[in-house]
Amino acid sequence: MQEQPLQNQTPDSRPRRVNRPASGVIAVLSAVVLAAGGVTTWLTLKQAPSPVTPAPTQSTIQPNQAQIPVEQTVQVYLVKDTGTRLELVPTPVSVVASNQPVEVLKAAFAKLLEQHSTGAATSTIPENTQVRSLEVRSDGVHVDLSQEFTTGGGSAAMMGRLGQVVYTATTLDPTAKVWISIEGKPLEVLGGEGLVVDQPMTRNSFDENFSL
Repeated sequence: MQEQPLQNQTPDSRPRRVNRPASGVIAVLSAVVLAAGGVTTWLTLKQAPSPVTPAPTQSTIQPNQAQIPVEQTVQVYLVKDTGTRLELVPTPVSVVASNQPVEVLKAAFAKLLEQHSTGAATSTIPENTQVRSLEVRSDGVHVDLSQEFTTGGGSAAMMGRLGQVVYTATTLDPTAKVWISIEGKPLEVLGGEGLVVDQPMTRNSFDENFSL
């Protein structure tokens, strides 16, 4: 049997070829998209305000200010000649304030030994006299003086300097007892005239036993 020739096929009945984009075109498009995205990101970052770093703060450095010590006024005692007799005269001096009585008394005695004459009042304590030690104990104020304290002057001068020590040592507590020693030894006799000194001494006992 003879095959029949195929009849002409209409365009609609022909198989269709699907046109696919070439791989190179896809790669180019992808690169363009990525590049566009990168540019957009760069522009966004470029336009965004950069964070402001706060300037380092500098603490204000205050110059060392010299602290002015607080002072207090205490009384030291000098001797005044009234013409008929000698009398002890309180003289105010300024010392560095302290809550330790012994420190205040040491400063007061340092001022006392600097005093020589203030108007009508004077000191009968010999120059170069030193306070070797001063202590405040439960039984009173203990003052140890150098040997110079016992030199020079008559009986009136001896009594005057003794009164200066007793009254100055009790400037913080007028009722306190005073123990006086010379070069570490208790003072029993003062001066060449043999002025007897009973220990301990107070303001009252001095006033009773010594008439200036």
